[in-house]
Amino acid sequence: MPHLDLPTHRLHYRIDGAGDDRPWLTFCNSLGTDLHMWDAQIAGLSDGFRILRYDRRGHGRSGRPDTLPALGDLGRDVIALWDGLGIAQSHFCGLSIGGLTGQWLGIHAPERIGRMVVCATAARIGSADAWRARIDEVAAHGLQGLLSATAERWLTPAFRAARPAEAEAILAGFAATPAEGYVGCCAALAGADLRDQIARIACPLLAISGEDDPVCPPAELQAIAEAVQQGAHLSLPGRHIVNLEAPARFTATLRDFLQAGG
Repeated sequence: MPHLDLPTHRLHYRIDGAGDDRPWLTFCNSLGTDLHMWDAQIAGLSDGFRILRYDRRGHGRSGRPDTLPALGDLGRDVIALWDGLGIAQSHFCGLSIGGLTGQWLGIHAPERIGRMVVCATAARIGSADAWRARIDEVAAHGLQGLLSATAERWLTPAFRAARPAEAEAILAGFAATPAEGYVGCCAALAGADLRDQIARIACPLLAISGEDDPVCPPAELQAIAEAVQQGAHLSLPGRHIVNLEAPARFTATLRDFLQAGG
């Protein structure tokens, strides 16, 4: 299990695909998930890209510092991975807080990004008060107390009924997330607001929404697409974890968009 050791924590990562002539593609996960949330995309992309996945600090097999992170700290973790692995530039695909991380990178490290896909996200997700309430709820009841509501937000009832093993797997990963890591990222979300900055994002960007996403509805993704310099928006069936609900269409859309740049 490869790790990158940083001064305050370590990051667990995985590389799929081969061939030094293939472009890099970095995936960035949602809150309460690990790198396996992208498993359904790997087979359809690994022949065309070198794929980097990693566990965000405080999630999966990654460590966490003692201090609460800001969004910029999450973005700098990605840059540290790229630097440690000798990746000069990468395409990027992030979902929810992963999409916010991508927007931060597009603003602060534009030379490191080829093309960007942001999914089920917004330039500001929720409100500071809502995230502080979430932190208090986790402190009182742990993540187990959020499981039912998370299932409703993440996945449609039809998906949970038709593909229960996949639904149970991602929800089990949520329940296994260390509470401290989850709370840290809630704190980052509470302070993250890029609405006045995303017009600086110059790389080609595709915003993908879930048609029935109650967390980041399609209007939020359309707003990103309209605000950046080269943006487009597409909505696919599903709720928040749209890459899992519509895996074939999501993967094909991702591949077509990333390869459109040559």
